[in-house]
Amino acid sequence: MSIDRKIRYGMVGGGPGAFIGEVHRMAAALDGKMELIAGAFSSKPEKSREMGERLHLDPDRVYDSYEEMAEKESALPENERIDFVSITTPNFLHYPVAKVFIEAGIHVVCDKPMTNTIEEAEELCRLVEEHDVIFGLTHNYTGYPMVKEAKKIVDDGRLGKLRKVVVEYPQGWLSQSDNDDEVWRLDPDKAGISSCIGDIGTHAENLVEYITGLQMEELYADINTFGEGRDLEDDANMLIHYEGGVQGVLHVSQIAVGEENDLNVRIYGEKAGLEWHQENPNYLQVKYPDGAEEIYKRGNPYLSDVAGAGNRIPPGHPEGFIEAFANIYSNVADTIAARLAGEEPHEFAQDFPTVQDGARGVHFIHKSIESGKNRRWVDMDYQPPGS
Repeated sequence: MSIDRKIRYGMVGGGPGAFIGEVHRMAAALDGKMELIAGAFSSKPEKSREMGERLHLDPDRVYDSYEEMAEKESALPENERIDFVSITTPNFLHYPVAKVFIEAGIHVVCDKPMTNTIEEAEELCRLVEEHDVIFGLTHNYTGYPMVKEAKKIVDDGRLGKLRKVVVEYPQGWLSQSDNDDEVWRLDPDKAGISSCIGDIGTHAENLVEYITGLQMEELYADINTFGEGRDLEDDANMLIHYEGGVQGVLHVSQIAVGEENDLNVRIYGEKAGLEWHQENPNYLQVKYPDGAEEIYKRGNPYLSDVAGAGNRIPPGHPEGFIEAFANIYSNVADTIAARLAGEEPHEFAQDFPTVQDGARGVHFIHKSIESGKNRRWVDMDYQPPGS
């Protein structure tokens, strides 16, 4: 892809004190392909300007609102305006922010979950198709090289016919309820109908779909709220039937005392099984019934090309969370660059979660809550618009 400049982007959200906004900025900066040139970093104009000063941005490109940003950026000459916007706000703002930028013809990278309602998610799918924009969703765990290797192993049939999937995402950060008033993820007005499933359950759901390609057929969810006075769930356990008779177990929790961020997945087929842990992400285990266990290590030449494409440093030097995020951003940037150059993007560049993945995630959240509240199995058959 031959363009003679960096991909320009702006950010909505990520103001002073926002953890995830800084993660997105570090990830986008890692490969030197992108530059942040604009932003509406807070709903409070003074905080937006404060963030702009910290980032040494042109004050004329720091806006008081995302609406102003979309209007003024889209009115700039093509060689000056942002190429895409990064949305790092609380959940309830994802839809309106994405909508206004899509309608302005600006590409989007959005944090997950994509929206708070299925109707909003489907509307974004239609708008992306109508305005022909690129939409990336930061399910960053799919950016890990060894997750890509796991997908290649499954795609190549090395596990044989799949039988069972177990995916877990235990955290303990909400095991105490002393500061609930400060946690927007527990506020239904900002987080939507779910806390735990919407925050980390969607990562577990997406990880399985990415590696296996399997769609859910039906689901039974047991949802729980352990924190006193909370309106949203902080723990969930699910039984899942995937297509082709594959059985699934999904467990997510924000009250698992002592746990930090142990997203992990085990996939079992007729011939072999595999296992990957996010807290030890540079290693992938493949297990056989009649042979030695194999351990694949990030960065080595025996890995597949798609896994190798996500590496930046030699084997033995750990890569992790920021780098996985960066792989999502890098692929989106390469896809935008290819479009600007009038070229077809490389297949690896198109390896990032899309607006349809976002819609499936929102559908998963709502059906899980429906199942948990009604104590029954629910039909999971779903195809978002444009898929």
